Amino acid sequence: MAKLLHPKATAVWLVDNTTLTFKQIADFTGYHELEVQGIADGDVAAGVKGFDPVANNQLEQSEIDKAENNPLHKLKLKYNAAAVDEDKRRGPRYTPLSKRQDRPNSILWLVKFHPELSDGQISKLVGTTKPTIQSIRERTHWNIQNMQPIDPVALGLCRQSELDAAVAKAAKKLDEVMTDDERRKLVSTEQSLGMEPEPRLPSAIEGLETFSLSDPRGEDDEEEDTRGPSDFSDADSFFNLPSGGDDDEDDDSDDPRR
Repeated sequence: MAKLLHPKATAVWLVDNTTLTFKQIADFTGYHELEVQGIADGDVAAGVKGFDPVANNQLEQSEIDKAENNPLHKLKLKYNAAAVDEDKRRGPRYTPLSKRQDRPNSILWLVKFHPELSDGQISKLVGTTKPTIQSIRERTHWNIQNMQPIDPVALGLCRQSELDAAVAKAAKKLDEVMTDDERRKLVSTEQSLGMEPEPRLPSAIEGLETFSLSDPRGEDDEEEDTRGPSDFSDADSFFNLPSGGDDDEDDDSDDPRR
């Protein structure tokens, strides 16, 4: 569908050169009726030069005449064959000059954290070529040693909604079983933020997941202790040496030196 050129300047011209109602001008230019009234009062679009839609082949004079005679008539934009399907026309995404040096870093981020994305999807997201993507995948890019992965959304190369849509589309094409980490990467940012975090052990007790206080040898090897308190001597008895009465006398009598 064709679009109106310079809608504000067109509204200024229609206010100054026609007797159309504010609503008719607002419907044609896409502005609010109060904004058109502000143009007529001089509060809005001060200094804007009027743009003649008739002379610029956007509106027929007969349409203006009909609208002036009938306040309910809505202006129709003149048909332009050259403007047909101009909204569907697709071209390479424009990347500002100040951000083009960071584009390889964003490609590296997409290749690293979203390997399920195809080269065509990455090309549409950040506006690059497939040979460049392939060289980064194979790490043959001339500057691969100095590159750092950076989120293309943070760089302003694409919107988060576009990235989420591309990831969701790529996820539908995967038939293989994915791990929890891979599945978390394939959901949108809003869904991933809503997921419950995975439980993590404190670093002080890492490695003790299988620790148990029970005897690993089992209960069969354990012997039940049936001894009572009377079977244990007092604490001093553990430190008393055995008496050496008779044994010492026998040893002395056998000594050949006596």
